[in-house]
Amino acid sequence: MNNVFKALADPTRRKILDLLEEKNLTAGEIASHFSMSKPSISNHLNILKQADLVLAHKRGQYVLYSLNTSVLEDVIKWLLAKKG
Repeated sequence: MNNVFKALADPTRRKILDLLEEKNLTAGEIASHFSMSKPSISNHLNILKQADLVLAHKRGQYVLYSLNTSVLEDVIKWLLAKKG
């Protein structure tokens, strides 16, 4: 769970999750929304993958990223349980 909170602590990674909430995207499509290098975006995506917040699927020469909603649901359930 610590990896999830570390990943969510960064505003860039939260923005990536917002983008992936709308639709699955390639790394290049994600990078086009930011004014930072592609290696920096790749680093953010790796952190999100390590936290199991995003899934990566190979599609030809591209990798398509999508939200792993089950992990997000688990975090929300945990937070709600701690609130009560």
